[in-house]
Amino acid sequence: MKEGFWYTVSLRVVPTLFVCLVKVLFATCRIRVHGQRYRDELRERDIPVVGSIWHYAIIYILYYMRKENGVAMVSASKDGEYISRIAQKTGFTTVRGSRNKDGVKAMKAMIRYMKQGRDGAIVADGSQGPARIAQAGPIVLASRAGAAVLPMLWSCNRYKRLGSWDGTSLPMPFSRIDFFFGEPFDVPPKIKSEEIEEYRLLLENRLNDLYRKAWALQGKIEH
Repeated sequence: MKEGFWYTVSLRVVPTLFVCLVKVLFATCRIRVHGQRYRDELRERDIPVVGSIWHYAIIYILYYMRKENGVAMVSASKDGEYISRIAQKTGFTTVRGSRNKDGVKAMKAMIRYMKQGRDGAIVADGSQGPARIAQAGPIVLASRAGAAVLPMLWSCNRYKRLGSWDGTSLPMPFSRIDFFFGEPFDVPPKIKSEEIEEYRLLLENRLNDLYRKAWALQGKIEH
């Protein structure tokens, strides 16, 4: 009972405070955007987009994309509720689901939103990892929603890496952030099961190539 009470209180307080703090923090940072032409080309095509990221990058990407009116899939776990509320406070609609819980239901909800013209966001390495190993979710979503997959991530010269499985990281105040849009790709409609692995590997390779390029700018092999 006590644990439930404090969890409920923290859900009311923590996301609001966190969003206020990171807005102030990130406003002090300098940002350079790479690959903007890829995002612009997709806008010109007027098709929905599945923005796909590695999990470590999630907090700053929610902030950077806050004006996009997107819909994000967030883990159905207890901890995922914090991320869901943070995403909502930065302008996203969220649906809850993961491989182990409500995944099919969440995928159907994402497809409905995207067929109404919304862009989608989904973490490529899922809510539990392994880190930087793509799962099939973004590929299936893009196929069913008639969307292109757009890799996205960021690197930073000064940041705080948290102690989670994915190395979730936050840029430090007054740091320089390099934000990357990667080369997008289309996925066949009604993709067959034997084709999913080919496109899953394509996403994984493009995100990891982008990851290496991004962190090489900071003089690092990885974050």
